[in-house]
Amino acid sequence: MNNLIRIIFSLLCSTVVAQNIEVNGTVTNSERPIPFANVLVSGTNKGTSADLQGKFSIQLDEQKVNLTIQAIGFKTQYISIDPQNFSDKLLQIEMEEDALGLDQVVISATRNRINLKDAPVIVNVLNSKLFNATQSVSVAETLNFQPGVRVETNCQNCGFTQVRLNGLDGSYTQVLINSRSVFSALNSVYGLEQIPTSILDRVEVVRSGGSALFGSNAIAGTVNIITKEPVLNTWSINNNISLIDGKIPDRTLNLAGSVVSEDLNSGVTIYGMNRDRSAYDANGDGFTEITELTNNTLGAKAFLKPSETSKITLDLTALKEYRRGGDRLELAPHLTDITEQLDHNTFIGGLTYDFANTDLSNNYSVYISGQHTDRKSYYGGLGGGRTAQDSISASNAYGNTNDVALLGGFQYTRNFKNQDVLTTGVEYNHSNTEDDIAGYQRDIDQEVNSYAAFAQYEWKPLDDFTALLGARLDHIDVSGNYAVENIQRKSEIAETVLSPRLTVLYDITEELQFRGGYARGFRAPQAFNEDLHISSVGGEPQFVILSDDLETEYSNAYTASFNYSKSINKLQTDFLLEGFYTELKDPFTTVSTGASLPNGSILKEVRNGSGAYVTGTNFEIGVSPSSDLTFQVGGTFQQSIYKEDQILYEADPTSTTEEDIIITEFVRNPDFYGYLNVNTSPFEDFSLDLTGTYTGKMTIPKVINANGFLELRESPAFWDMNLKLGQHIDITENFHVNLSTGVQNVFNAYQDDFDSGPTRDSDYIYGPSRPRTFFFGIKFGNLHN
Repeated sequence: MNNLIRIIFSLLCSTVVAQNIEVNGTVTNSERPIPFANVLVSGTNKGTSADLQGKFSIQLDEQKVNLTIQAIGFKTQYISIDPQNFSDKLLQIEMEEDALGLDQVVISATRNRINLKDAPVIVNVLNSKLFNATQSVSVAETLNFQPGVRVETNCQNCGFTQVRLNGLDGSYTQVLINSRSVFSALNSVYGLEQIPTSILDRVEVVRSGGSALFGSNAIAGTVNIITKEPVLNTWSINNNISLIDGKIPDRTLNLAGSVVSEDLNSGVTIYGMNRDRSAYDANGDGFTEITELTNNTLGAKAFLKPSETSKITLDLTALKEYRRGGDRLELAPHLTDITEQLDHNTFIGGLTYDFANTDLSNNYSVYISGQHTDRKSYYGGLGGGRTAQDSISASNAYGNTNDVALLGGFQYTRNFKNQDVLTTGVEYNHSNTEDDIAGYQRDIDQEVNSYAAFAQYEWKPLDDFTALLGARLDHIDVSGNYAVENIQRKSEIAETVLSPRLTVLYDITEELQFRGGYARGFRAPQAFNEDLHISSVGGEPQFVILSDDLETEYSNAYTASFNYSKSINKLQTDFLLEGFYTELKDPFTTVSTGASLPNGSILKEVRNGSGAYVTGTNFEIGVSPSSDLTFQVGGTFQQSIYKEDQILYEADPTSTTEEDIIITEFVRNPDFYGYLNVNTSPFEDFSLDLTGTYTGKMTIPKVINANGFLELRESPAFWDMNLKLGQHIDITENFHVNLSTGVQNVFNAYQDDFDSGPTRDSDYIYGPSRPRTFFFGIKFGNLHN
């Protein structure tokens, strides 16, 4: 009996000992340690993180285990070890750079963290490597470098920009800040140029319908702008000066710093930017093509982990921006021939509490986010006094805009043992926009309340097959009053909309994947970004107003794609071919009515069209033979067609010289556009980046008289190429310097037929956002990057 007890006791002791083998190791990329790499026991919730020097320690049992090692910017490593072999020696893990970003983790595909390869929809990720290669100061300058995406400038006077996904204009795209839809219609007018890339961790873009996840206005897809999180104890100072056309200065100063506790349970990042850009006149007529701009941004992002399975995240960003375009910028706006002047004060913030049970099978998230913008504006002209009425109108063209957006929600995610995932949640979204220009008797007072419930199930019956079935139910209340001069319109909408989505992912082979899907989307009748922008034609403002009987717009979007990716030692290759078809029912279309109001302003009206569709193909090719060379090229072939002839300009029935302008295809939409991105490091610590975008020919409307009468013109094609040289210098182990210089728009591919003078059509603008521009930069910091 005593012998039996001794045997059992020794077995128990050996089991205890076996469960507590401590394995110590390092994670490097052959030259430097990789800080905060994740070392996980595959198929379990067990794992640890490396410290700043890439060192880690993990408790393992004596049986062989499979480990998964992940780190941002590196290929995921899978290794199998016997812990007993490393009880008295280091486990050395060497990782390779993920030059093409094939192993990134994204959240925009399913509202949960998922590996890019496992996502059932295509997600494009833009990161700091691209921001640096293109010398991008703002989000607007970097979104072009992926297929299916094009950013365009729409006004000479104020620099209004919008992003088009798969050929649809900006109002079809839902812009998210840290996965929250608080980026309002007003923010969309100038916001893409207001958000600096220096505060960003990455931007995730999902093309095609996203209403099933994020609600109204995501017909074309989503752009998720994700700000930096504290990961390391870092600091950096970055100064850049650009000379537009070799003479007009654009100065930018960025500051950033992060502090993370030793136990990695808390941290904070603080960042700031100051930008000062002078105005640029391309044709010497005294009127700007690029606005004068001053931008000040200050923000912070912090986290606290009360326990191993909970996390509180707080993010705050304040933007103050002044921009002005037109003529005689030194004078008060009402004394000029044309001035568009905007003074924005924007505050965006969010608070999220994530928590889970011990084995992470049940995950919960409670969040609230908000945005408030106060805008002082001036849209006017001919204050020099063409007539007495012109002077009076000009002096009363000052406006005030107050914009508020609030979002609150709860999300629950259940991870099943068979790897299926259930995600459900509820959201409430409120927005209120008050835009008033008393001198023109122009007023927008719009309130939108949305109550939503969503659910999706990620079904994985086989290792190589995933199906994602989801839907979102939105109840939307829109209450809007819209007025210009003697025209009054009202919108009272209360409707419930179901937006389903079905996508599938099939791994044909280990390297070749097929994705296909359907998504339904909608846009409720309300004022969008272009409706809140006022352009100038003939020296008079041009207003947009909603029609009386505007109905909800619906969409049906279909996508199918093949994605081939393969890694052989250090060689990475990636090829994407994607087809898309989006059908629009009762699409919102803007029609120039030809009507001139008593105050001289021109009226456009938003009406429901007869139907339209956008169809095309996106492609992307990426090759990286080593960490010293990356080549990427992508593009889009597309057509945007109205099912019936569409009126773009409605002629005055009393006119004997005018006639209706009819179109069958969308304007401002090239049939082909694409990008090129080559990054190389021919010598140690020296880099060369060649990037560029191509924009094909497209139809551009131009107003040619004071009534808004149009003529259609064809723009030329443009190659907008950029060249950047960079040199890294190690002063000490913790003090590094990066020097950069180069040229944007090397070949000076720039519009050469701008409308001119005080009566110009300020919307007649196309092509690259600036002419040839030289830049010089210097960055100090404690990280080698």
